[in-house]
Amino acid sequence: MASPTAATAATAAVLPIVEPLTMFIVVRRDLLKPPNSWPLAAALWTFKDHPSTLAYTAPANLASMTKVVYQLKNESQLQALAARLDERGLDHVVWREQPENVLTALATRPYRRSEVGDAFKKCSLFG
Repeated sequence: MASPTAATAATAAVLPIVEPLTMFIVVRRDLLKPPNSWPLAAALWTFKDHPSTLAYTAPANLASMTKVVYQLKNESQLQALAARLDERGLDHVVWREQPENVLTALATRPYRRSEVGDAFKKCSLFG
């Protein structure tokens, strides 16, 4: 009979590795503000019935919700990213600060990294 350690290792070798669902948030670096929760909340609410959002916000997953925060230099780059996401059919919400109507950030619904591909290749990590 195999030891419990060997059995566990054999089972782990058979199970596929599942990518975590991740929200991608992009902010304008030229505003020099930390990202706020509005684009994230708006994206979650807008796509609240999507299966990936339901899985992302499931009680069992709340402690391990993954987010990646990127930055772009200015509004025109953020507009170009939003257009690129639209072209690829990637669900997202853009956030415009009011009353100025200034585009400040965007957030996607939860995706697996493999689903978004290189959509964020021109973005750098926020920080």
